[in-house]
Amino acid sequence: MNIKFGPSGNSESFYEEGYKSSLNMPKWLKEKGLSAYEYSCTKGVRIKEITARKIGEEAKKNNIFLSIHAPYYINLANPDRQKRENSKKYIMDTLLAAEWMEAKRVVFHPGSVGKLERQKAFKIAMDTFEEVINYVYKKPLKDIVLCPETMGKRNQLGTLKEVLELCKLDNKIVPTIDFGHLHARNGGSLKEKKDFQEIIDKIEEQIGQERAKKIHIHFSRIEFTKAGEKKHWTYADYQFGPNFDPLAEVLVEKNMTPVIICESRGTMAEDALIFKKIYEETYFRQKLEKCAIK
Repeated sequence: MNIKFGPSGNSESFYEEGYKSSLNMPKWLKEKGLSAYEYSCTKGVRIKEITARKIGEEAKKNNIFLSIHAPYYINLANPDRQKRENSKKYIMDTLLAAEWMEAKRVVFHPGSVGKLERQKAFKIAMDTFEEVINYVYKKPLKDIVLCPETMGKRNQLGTLKEVLELCKLDNKIVPTIDFGHLHARNGGSLKEKKDFQEIIDKIEEQIGQERAKKIHIHFSRIEFTKAGEKKHWTYADYQFGPNFDPLAEVLVEKNMTPVIICESRGTMAEDALIFKKIYEETYFRQKLEKCAIK
């Protein structure tokens, strides 16, 4: 199985067990049975080169797939040209940290609509992202994959359609499909297997099966209001959706190999292990069913 599971950031239990540095995360994750780690630069790219390189070395030693989440305040649609330039710089800073760390993917939020008409805001974001792409893929950073993320609030750019349009700008771009965000912004839309199937089908139609097979996934239960996403919860908070089981069925049936990052509140690693167990049980159950039919 090439599918990978891991947390976004460090679980509370990591610190409760006495660890203080993210340098210990790769080994800790391997011992837990996980294989991916999304390092968080959401509040700014402050990591030093020496630290990033050490994390990368530990990840390689422990066979942990690395991605980095860029700062939350990136807004490629800002009508102010200088502020868009700042957002481009934040992406480039994250890419440099990813290069030091030898991380394979950089996840980022496209931005917000603000006071603009949505179509105009998205056009600005597309143009700005194209500038980023033209710069990135002329540089040594070309081996790092950019991953625009679907967003949970309705005033944010990041519908499934918008993210897939961004991905069409270059065949190296891979979408980050945050199923919790899609569930929240669409009023609790992900309830059954068919709901997840429709999303995967759309991704395949728009960017092809090969890229769709290797998408980046964020998953967690999310509380929402009419405006969309309100708060992340743990997987034990059953009153909130979505459930991982129906997605696991789709992933197994389509033989997909995504990186699945858990963004639960405080229990990211523990819940990533739950997702892994659900996936493995689904995988072996479907295998047995196929053998029984034969």
